[in-house]
Amino acid sequence: MIVAPGGPGFSTTIEALRLREWQLGPGQPTLVTEQFSADDFHLIVDDRADVHVSSKDGRFYLGWFPNGRPGTDGEGWAIAVTGTAKVPGYRLSFDTETPADIVAAAVARVLETSSRV
Repeated sequence: MIVAPGGPGFSTTIEALRLREWQLGPGQPTLVTEQFSADDFHLIVDDRADVHVSSKDGRFYLGWFPNGRPGTDGEGWAIAVTGTAKVPGYRLSFDTETPADIVAAAVARVLETSSRV
């Protein structure tokens, strides 16, 4: 069914206006952490039960903060890649309620773009 506008505006279908169901909640953090091998990464669980993963060369960092990263407003995940003398690095963060498989997809893409030198 097409709804015709009564004047200036747009037209759409009833189907296009239907609500969608979206994935919500933190999910399973192991979807993220299982992507790292002991051969290439260090994994540390600290006294707060926060998880820290770093590449052995020190240029990649992932932090998982189930109760929020201290000093932030609900940051649950932090991903950082250190730059070089010529190219700056970058940082991504997600809150504590971001689904783990969304974070896992971002981590997978970061890892796919890396290569040994």
